[in-house]
Amino acid sequence: MLLAVLELVGIAAFAASGAVAAVHARLDVFGVIVLALTTALGGGVLRDVLLGVHPPAALVNWRYLAVAATTGLVVFRFHPTVTKLRRAVLLLDAVGLGLFVTAGTATALRLGAPPYAACLVGMTTGIGGGALRDVLLREIPLVLRREIYAVAALCGAVVVAFGDHLRLPAAPVALVGSAAIVGLRLLALWRRWNAPVARRGPGLDG
Repeated sequence: MLLAVLELVGIAAFAASGAVAAVHARLDVFGVIVLALTTALGGGVLRDVLLGVHPPAALVNWRYLAVAATTGLVVFRFHPTVTKLRRAVLLLDAVGLGLFVTAGTATALRLGAPPYAACLVGMTTGIGGGALRDVLLREIPLVLRREIYAVAALCGAVVVAFGDHLRLPAAPVALVGSAAIVGLRLLALWRRWNAPVARRGPGLDG
């Protein structure tokens, strides 16, 4: 029950980030809901498509759709207040990232994916929705250009895969992996860490 509640919290956090981005882009209420659904559920849909799970769980469980759509409507109606709660949204987003990545990695391993593929699937589960959101807004995905986000997701996925390789209990391993993701993500936000980028040179100008 606790994991189910935390998963819904993560969906709500991702939906809120998508809805806030849609409001800033001046989309109408339908566009806000679409961005909220895409951000919250896109990663899970990509995971299930990659693993051959049909239909995707996000389209079967009505609670996922209801929470994401309701969050989008709430943000659309009260977006000035939600914007002021930026730190709380970022915290929930980090928790959602941790839960989604570890769950995605564990699911891939359970379905027989090799460890390296499971790590990539887990990372995609966590960052896929945000990447789809940015593509729809015609932006370079935020997870590929700012702060430690995809890297944190991949680190947590590796923890889960390594724990599975050692045949450690799944629940504690998932908890440690999620905590690693959340901790690294929040530390990156606090310290303003970014992954290295290529220096500008004659071939990179413009």
